[in-house]
Amino acid sequence: MKLKGNLETLKIRGFVMAECYGPDGQLKWRDEGENLIVDEGLNFIIDTALSGDTQDTTYFVGLKDTGTVLATWTLATGLTEINPYAGNRIAWTEDNTASDESVSNAASPASFSINATDTVFGAFLATVNTGTAGTLIGAKDFAASQAVNNGDTLNVTYTINASSS
Repeated sequence: MKLKGNLETLKIRGFVMAECYGPDGQLKWRDEGENLIVDEGLNFIIDTALSGDTQDTTYFVGLKDTGTVLATWTLATGLTEINPYAGNRIAWTEDNTASDESVSNAASPASFSINATDTVFGAFLATVNTGTAGTLIGAKDFAASQAVNNGDTLNVTYTINASSS
């Protein structure tokens, strides 16, 4: 089928901001930038919105280990997670306002209480708080690997926005 005239496009993008604070409350490092909404995440978003698939109503932020994020990644293949904190992935508490073409947890960033020295390479958003049985929405590689130490707090803000241009 040949289309004529102007085509509408839909762009779905993610943006991640991570801030690491030392035990003294001082900012140690900050990394921010666009992430990749992976194929599995795009399919999930489209299927949930337009095909009647069941919506997940809870989402979770995790920390990724080495490896450059690829569109083909899923929770089960490609993604390697690190866990220098106690417990499961941190709940993503979105603060959406319906008219801004965006959802985010900016009012309540995912806060990781670091209890071990490690190196963090990025962050991701998933539909499950542990394991690989859920859906990987997207992931971000930090500009450079970042050190975290026992006593640090790592706050991650994860935003997904859509636009028609």
